[in-house]
Amino acid sequence: MPEGETPDTEQAAQPGQLSVASTATDGIRVITVAGEIDHDTVELLRQALDAPYLPQPCIVIDMHQVTFMDSTGINVLITAYRTLAEAGGWIRLAAPTEAVMRTLQIVGVDTLIDCRETLRDALSN
Repeated sequence: MPEGETPDTEQAAQPGQLSVASTATDGIRVITVAGEIDHDTVELLRQALDAPYLPQPCIVIDMHQVTFMDSTGINVLITAYRTLAEAGGWIRLAAPTEAVMRTLQIVGVDTLIDCRETLRDALSN
């Protein structure tokens, strides 16, 4: 690898990249997102949110590594919120960065979707 290049596993830290990982904790799906959520990258997040909700329709999105989110990401979150609410579940956002939280507040999503300061808070009732 030429000097100054980063390995592929760190691409999410580069502008325009997004990585999404999904795990489960106590029956709650935890989706960890890193990088930028925009028109060009949102499909990864959409696919993670569309996966089957077993055993219960509850999702926490860990956003502490999200550096940017545009209206495309906002729309995906709102769609997921509606889908989960209709199924008797919920969605929470954990540790959104200051820039992302400001975007959520400007459009009012923080009044619709529960935003918590930490992943631990988001996983607790």
